[in-house]
Amino acid sequence: MKKKPILVVAGEPYSIFSEIFLKVYKHHIKKIKTPVVLIISENLFRMQMKKLKFSFKIKLINEKYLLKNHLNNNFINIINVNFKFKKVFDKISNKSKKYIHECFNIALNILNQNDSIGMINGPISKKFFLNKKFPGITEYLSKKVNLNNEEVMLIYNSKLSVSPITTHIPLKKVHKYITRKKIVKNVIKINKFYKNVLNKKSTIAMLGLNPHCETTDNFSEEEKIIKPAIKLLKKKGIYVNGPFSADTFFFSKNIKKYNLVIGMYHDQVLTPIKTLYKFDAINITLGLPFIRVSPDHGTNNQMLGKNKSDHKSLLSSFNFFKKIK
Repeated sequence: MKKKPILVVAGEPYSIFSEIFLKVYKHHIKKIKTPVVLIISENLFRMQMKKLKFSFKIKLINEKYLLKNHLNNNFINIINVNFKFKKVFDKISNKSKKYIHECFNIALNILNQNDSIGMINGPISKKFFLNKKFPGITEYLSKKVNLNNEEVMLIYNSKLSVSPITTHIPLKKVHKYITRKKIVKNVIKINKFYKNVLNKKSTIAMLGLNPHCETTDNFSEEEKIIKPAIKLLKKKGIYVNGPFSADTFFFSKNIKKYNLVIGMYHDQVLTPIKTLYKFDAINITLGLPFIRVSPDHGTNNQMLGKNKSDHKSLLSSFNFFKKIK
């Protein structure tokens, strides 16, 4: 039986992604039983591979080949997307915008034909690629598949995961986007994902918005929005407690009781999860018609070409697909 591959959109051509992909391929590809298809500029990838002192055989394929043939990981399977460049490693600019769009379009077309088990994408520059049109890739992909406002960001680690109710928006706007309906909708989606995809029960802690879950304002988000949302979720049989004060919640005695923390804004939960687990976490987008995963780090342009980047998060991204029942 033909195995459906994992699609890998390399992302920014000038990021550390080629390096970390090559490290995963060198040290772990034999344990990744699912075929891997890399969507990237073949010419640039070959030159970056040479500069980084790796040497692997490449197999060029196209969408039709992928649909009809059996694939394996004896070669690095590549769908080529043309990208004009002068330097093997360079600064990120908006010159890569069209190239990245085309890479995503190819991946989404294959996913739409149901011939892949999911997609991993490398880091993308929000400044140059998204150009303020979308808060992040999470929202960009939701728009591409016509599911606006259905996306949920989950930063997953097998011990403890986190999810922010709001994602890449300015802190001063966060309170405007926190509603009872959004909290309930997001938590239901995550709980369903844990149950149906991961085959495990979610035990959820929810954080407050204000310091110490208190405010001197007349309107308290904890009293008017978060507590009522928790009450509704409990009525639906979901294990959730809170709201907890964010400044003290992430002590070991607290996080041992839960496997998922819901925060109200991006850095409230991503800062502690990255401090606790560093690169051993992945970014999963829920609410799409397919599984989308990405390493939980950026382009890291300062480390470009130095061959010193940690590939653990990308390896975790591949290993995640083993968990899907």
